[in-house]
Amino acid sequence: MTTLNLQLTLGPVLFFWPRDTLLDFYAAAADWPLDRIYLGEVVCSRRQQMRPQDWISLARDLAAAGKRVTLSCQALLESESDLRRARQLAANGDIALEANDLGAIKLAREHGLPFVAGPHLNIYNADTLKLIRDWGAERWVPPVEMDRATLAELLARYAEIGTPIATELFAWGKLPLALSARCFTARHYNLSKDDCQFRCLEHPDGLTMRTQDQQDFLTLNGIQTLSASCHSLLPHLRGLSAIGVDAVRVSPQSRATGDIVALFRQALDGADPDTLLSASSRHADSELVDGYWRGQAGNQAIGASHAHS
Repeated sequence: MTTLNLQLTLGPVLFFWPRDTLLDFYAAAADWPLDRIYLGEVVCSRRQQMRPQDWISLARDLAAAGKRVTLSCQALLESESDLRRARQLAANGDIALEANDLGAIKLAREHGLPFVAGPHLNIYNADTLKLIRDWGAERWVPPVEMDRATLAELLARYAEIGTPIATELFAWGKLPLALSARCFTARHYNLSKDDCQFRCLEHPDGLTMRTQDQQDFLTLNGIQTLSASCHSLLPHLRGLSAIGVDAVRVSPQSRATGDIVALFRQALDGADPDTLLSASSRHADSELVDGYWRGQAGNQAIGASHAHS
């Protein structure tokens, strides 16, 4: 078996889970074979069962357990209260931030913290990546719709103009596609955004939106829209290092995240990806897709005769 030289990370929980559920989840994750764990509320400012200091305390607990931890900042900073929470995260002293908004980059720089440029920053070319790197980014996560050929070209161009930066791919989970000022979950229940009654708690993996002919189309997650299908790069892990990828990210789901992490670790340790893909499909609550990575529509299913790119 050929070991793949890639790190394995756990992205921030994108959904609204109760505080005790989150704490239990991360207590389990402390024992998973991960190289880095991201913590924090990325989506909605109203999700405050975990406050900034709670996230910082949890990060320190995980760091004490031997994990490398990064605090993820909210992706759409709209108000002074949003900025205040971001400032509290940035004032933690020594834990790196994942910046999903330019305001978070400013805060990281002010506090002298290393930061990860998250997927919501929409970095699409080598010149922008160089700028972000010059501002202090230690790694970046490409936009989820970027295909292999485009990423390979971007990284090749960047190698000519920039200093090294780690590249981390979103490799498992419902794809975070867009954010809006409007709360779609509240609207579904005929509620206002400011009186949403925290209905997202009833949908730990989001609320599936279907077309008129009842085909799964998108997932509603408060102000966030995600894919209905589960994106997976398990068939494509071989060869990622050759184009400059350093790490792959598993996005948490409400069940079997530990099993998915274990399958990815087996793949990185050289196990057959076809066998692992079949096993992983049993832990997904929707169809597995990889269309974006292959330069096609994002909801294209992983084919039986896929290429190990």
